Amino acid sequence: MKSRTFRSLLAVPATSPRFLEKAAQGPADAIFIDLEDAVINVLKPKARADAIAAINGLDWGGRIVAVRVNGLGTSWGCRDILDVVEACPRLDYILLPKCETPGEVHAVEVMIRSAEVAASRDRKAGIMGLIETPRGVANVEAIAQAGGVLHALVFGGGDYQLDLGSFQRAVGAPSADYVVLTDDDGRNARERHWNDLWHFATARIANACRAFGLLPIDGPFSGIRDVDGLRAAAKRAGALGFEGKMAIHPSQIETIHEVLTPTAGQVAWANEVIEAMAAAEREGRGAVKDKNGEMVDLMHVKLARKLLDRAASIGGKL
Repeated sequence: MKSRTFRSLLAVPATSPRFLEKAAQGPADAIFIDLEDAVINVLKPKARADAIAAINGLDWGGRIVAVRVNGLGTSWGCRDILDVVEACPRLDYILLPKCETPGEVHAVEVMIRSAEVAASRDRKAGIMGLIETPRGVANVEAIAQAGGVLHALVFGGGDYQLDLGSFQRAVGAPSADYVVLTDDDGRNARERHWNDLWHFATARIANACRAFGLLPIDGPFSGIRDVDGLRAAAKRAGALGFEGKMAIHPSQIETIHEVLTPTAGQVAWANEVIEAMAAAEREGRGAVKDKNGEMVDLMHVKLARKLLDRAASIGGKL
């Protein structure tokens, strides 16, 4: 199964037929149907059946469809994987929560392959691992090398801050407590400089993914009405190298897509760089100034082509 580029990963509870129908018709590039945190224990078996019915009964178009199963240590997790994969030939990914070791990835792959043998299917299911615990972050490089059908790692900021012991009301947002002060010169008020308290985890996840050929997907931003905050969070993620970002509400998708889609200006720059360097190469030069007077060389050509490839992979998506 080849990894596909996607900017948004929308969470949808399996217990809401209305939300599932809207998601199937909505703008998200990828959707995960949630059997875990969005479902109370007594409804877990019904939610699994509802997810299967939705995947098989709705027209998902070209969207990527995943299911976040319950953890392997629960009484539902293994059954979620086996039943959903066997019953849903349309399924693209199993989203594995609290992924902490390569062994868990391998175990899920065995279950996926077993279910696929039981029900012949042309579309092979892959795995996305949720890195949402300190142990998962500590082992992320090893997890990223698990290989097989592991195609992406997703940062789960909510559970991560819970396990870390960082008591923040907002998920994925900065904290007014995580600041440094300028020196006290005895004359002026000291300035406060905000820092990103999630930088260690997110940078490590993004780097591990890029080192070993996986897609890094940033976690959710819980301030649904804070569009500027979401935009800033998505820009930080993009700057770190994340391919996409989780959305917990459909209203967040437009902003995520806006940030994580190459702009017309970026595409124009990329084409200019390629043309300028082609002309320079004909003249026997390995570097040239662009229209802004900045030096560009072969590294910039690689960057330009990568940006154009991303724009092409997104295509006509909004």
